[in-house]
Amino acid sequence: MKVAILGTGFIVKEGALPALQEVPEVQVTAILARPASKDKAQALAQRYGIPAVYTDYAELLASSDIDFVYIGLINSVHYEYAKRALSAGKHVIVEKPFASTAAEVAELRELALEKKRYVFEAVTIHYLPNFKAMKVVLPKLGKIRAITANYSQYSSRYDRYLKGEVLPAFDPELSGGALYDINIYNLNFIIGLFGVPDNVSYVPHIGFNGIDTSGTLLMEYPGFTALALGAKDSESPCFITVQGEKGWMRVVGKPNELRAFEVSYLGESSVTRYELNRYSNRMVHEFQEFARIYHEGDYMCMKAGLDVSLSVMETAEKARKNAGIVFGCDRQ
Repeated sequence: MKVAILGTGFIVKEGALPALQEVPEVQVTAILARPASKDKAQALAQRYGIPAVYTDYAELLASSDIDFVYIGLINSVHYEYAKRALSAGKHVIVEKPFASTAAEVAELRELALEKKRYVFEAVTIHYLPNFKAMKVVLPKLGKIRAITANYSQYSSRYDRYLKGEVLPAFDPELSGGALYDINIYNLNFIIGLFGVPDNVSYVPHIGFNGIDTSGTLLMEYPGFTALALGAKDSESPCFITVQGEKGWMRVVGKPNELRAFEVSYLGESSVTRYELNRYSNRMVHEFQEFARIYHEGDYMCMKAGLDVSLSVMETAEKARKNAGIVFGCDRQ
């Protein structure tokens, strides 16, 4: 499975490339950067033994030495770069959020199915052993009555934002904000376990340029509600709790890592702790699973993942628009 890396930013440098060192089934054959960032790409190529460096996307897509592209670029270009790759016959791994709108996700899904290509959204949660174990535990909790999710992490870019400097993470023109970044993990966790909510509303804190620097989602399901807080302008201990009539389970730490979870049942004083993930880099498991699905031709598994991606984006977009947050793509 030969992959070209698109981008030289944090998720590529600190996440994807180190993770892929632990996945021998995947070979990184190229890296793409803007001409202004070519030096960064060359440094990464040298560090990780990547044979080719490109600054022209069309030239990269014409290469026969590439099966997949991994899109680690700003949110607003995910759709464009994925569509071009699919049209060129390549498979795609795209960082979360999949795209900026549900219509874009639906179009990419249909294009992938039409061309029999594999398309994965890189949301680590779904591929972690701890999440799979939580699915097994879930029915033992009885009827679910409440979910609370909190992923709050002070952004390294927020101080500059407070001074009036708008980087992509806080730029509505580039599909930034807390909902489409940090709260996407809470959404994937909840929808991955319980499906699409009947209703959703979003109460954001809006910054000076109209972007949400933090916000709380309320998701209504038959018999229970789920509350999902995502903050880039403040910090607190992160967790997720799922409360049922017969017990509870709790994610300890950041929802995107799911490093451990605990379970306790009604009438029992003991708490059972699970730590089943095998790697310190949270992205290793997902790349392993992408490689397995591709090599085994497990297209139904890929399609199931796309269905979740579409449900998440439909929910996020509805919440965003109901809260009055306008992206650049909305005016096109």
